[in-house]
This record gives sequence, C-alpha cells and structure tokens, in this order.
Amino acid sequence: MLAFPNIDPVALQIGPLAIRWYALAYIAGVVFGWRYAQTLAAKAQTGPTPEHFTDFITWLVLGILLGGRIGYVLFYNPDFYLSHPLDALMIWHGGMSFHGGLLGVIVATFLFCRANKLRFFAMTDIMACVTPIGLFFGRIANFINGELYGRTTDVSWGMVFPRGGDLPRHPSQLYEAALEGILLLLILNVLARNKSLQTREGFLSGMFLILYGLFRSFVECFREPDVQIGFLAGGTTMGQLLCIPMIAFGGWLVWKSQLKVAQ
Repeated sequence: MLAFPNIDPVALQIGPLAIRWYALAYIAGVVFGWRYAQTLAAKAQTGPTPEHFTDFITWLVLGILLGGRIGYVLFYNPDFYLSHPLDALMIWHGGMSFHGGLLGVIVATFLFCRANKLRFFAMTDIMACVTPIGLFFGRIANFINGELYGRTTDVSWGMVFPRGGDLPRHPSQLYEAALEGILLLLILNVLARNKSLQTREGFLSGMFLILYGLFRSFVECFREPDVQIGFLAGGTTMGQLLCIPMIAFGGWLVWKSQLKVAQ
C-alpha cells in the first residue's frame, strides 16, 4: 500500500484569499492548451488562426464553467438542486461534470465559429488535440483534493484517502490523468501529423470522443461511483452511461470525415 501524499488543497493563502490547486489546474489547462492550439493553428495555415484562439479564451472559459456546472446539476445531483436551487450557483463548493463541460464548450465553439465565419470542425480538430492537457491537470487536482477516488482494492499501489474510509482504494484519478491526459494527447497528436488524415475535417474530433469515451469507461471500472447515484443497471455508472453517446457520435464523425474525402 502506498501512502497518500496529503498535499494541502490550498496552494497559496494570502489573508482571507485561498488559491486552490483545483483553480490553478483550470488555469494551467487553459493557458497551456491555448498556447499549444496557437502553435497547431500556425502550422496548419488553414482554418482558425492563432489570434482566433486568443479571442476564443473567454468563450471557452464560460463554456467550461457553465456547461460543467449545469451538467453536474442535471446528471449527478438533480434531486438535491431541485430542493436547493440557489446552491447550484455556489460553484466554489465543487461539483463539475466533464460531459457537461464538453457540451458547454461545443455550444461556445459553435457560436464563436458562426460569429467569426470559421469552419466548426477545423476549430474543434485543433481543440481535440489540446484538450487532454486540461484533462491531465484536472485529474491531478482531483488527486490532490482526495476526491473522485477509486474503489477498495488489495493492489500494492492502493491508497487510503482521507475521505474514503480506512480501506485502501485505487488512485483512479491518476489512471485518468495517464489515459485521458497523457496517452490521449500522444495518440491525437500522432494522428494529427499524418498527412493523409489532415484533409479529413472532423476526424480528430471524432477520435477524441471515441478514445475519451473508451478510456473513461475503462477507468470507471475502478472508480467509486458518486454516492448519491451509486451503480446503475448492470453495474454500470453514470460516467459510463454518458460516454455511450460520445463514442457513438465520435464514430459517426470519423465515418463522415471519410465520406467527405471520398466525394
């Protein structure tokens, strides 16, 4: 069994102002993702420009925060928020959904592309290549916070989380950081360098949806389900259920991108 590092969730305290690792993770994900998106846009020389991604930052942040919070309220705890609607506004108390954030970013991207006369999938293909950066930082912040931990286990790398009882658990946040962050980043960026795929707009977006959905579904087998939901039919989890339409739509995008080339 490994010892949980017990890192203080507050990275910096200045008087009453507490700067948390979770907030820094969001900032790091946006900043590093933005810079890398600019690099990819400059290399592509078609579609969105590096300046477009600078203009898009505000839209992106709003999409992440609004979509993530609304998604959590609707997908993971609707009964509580129906009884306490004002609590839905208290985002500082935690509670964000990746799938909701993804939908929020998709809407924000569509509106931004429409306002700037950009091709939607030319934009999202670049975003797909950089999004794993934010996912990596987010999962590391989940680990530091000791939240979204895994199921109980007897593996040698199990950890006792402060809020997870006395039994060792899978550090599932680190599994997600490795798969949804590092591995997904490497795969998508290798595919992005393939010249035969560069004309298939929507292909990288579709591959992101497929691979994220598969990786997330796999890690959900080790992650403790949300206490207010528990297991669903057949022992599945809400995270796995939400990944099904992601994978299906991603497959459709990959197929559609091939049809466009064939035409």
